Amino acid sequence: MCPPNSGSLQAPLLCYAWAMTLRSRTAIAALLIFAAAVAVLLAMGRPPICTCGKIALWGPVGPMQSQMLADWYSPSHVVHGLLFYAILWLVARRAPVERRFLFALVVESAWEIVENTPMVIDRYRTATAALGYTGDSVINSMSDIAMMALGFLAARKLPLWAAIALLLALEIVPLIVIRDNLALNIWMLIAPNDTLRAWQSGG
Repeated sequence: MCPPNSGSLQAPLLCYAWAMTLRSRTAIAALLIFAAAVAVLLAMGRPPICTCGKIALWGPVGPMQSQMLADWYSPSHVVHGLLFYAILWLVARRAPVERRFLFALVVESAWEIVENTPMVIDRYRTATAALGYTGDSVINSMSDIAMMALGFLAARKLPLWAAIALLLALEIVPLIVIRDNLALNIWMLIAPNDTLRAWQSGG
C-alpha cells in the first residue's frame, strides 16, 4: 500500500515508509484494544489470574480450565480468527487488511467481555456441558484474543486449502478429546439438546 500521489522516483521509499507507519499505527491500536479489554474485565470483577493463585501455560479439563493461559477451548479462538479473516475478505476485501484485523480484534474483545457476564456464564452452566464454568480469568481472556489474532494472521498467510485443513483439525481434535468444539458450543448455546449434552458429559 502506498500514499496518494506517490508516482515518483521516490515511490518505493514512500511506499515503504507508508507501510511501516500503517503497521505502527495498527500495532498501537491493537495494544490499546487489548488494554481496554483488560480494564473492562477487571472492572467487571474478573480475577486477573486463577483464584487458586497459580499461573500455568495449560489449564486441564476441570476447575482450572479457562483460568490458565490456554486450554482445550483455545483452538476455537484460532478458528474465530480464520473465520473472521474469511468473512471480512468476502464483505470488505477493499479495506486494508490492517483495518480488518483491528475490526476482528474489537469483535473478539467484545465477545470476551460479553462471555464473562453473569447472564452468559449462567447460560453456559445450564445449556452446555460446562456445568462448573465460572468464567475466564483475565489472562485466559487475553490469551483467547491473542489466539484469534494468530488465526487471522495464519489465514492471511496460508493458502486456502491449508487454512481449511487447519480449521478442520482445530475442530476435530477437541471434539475427539473433550467432546466439544466451536460448532457444538454455538449449537448448545442457541438450541440446547439433552442427548448431545449427555454425550458430551460422557453418558
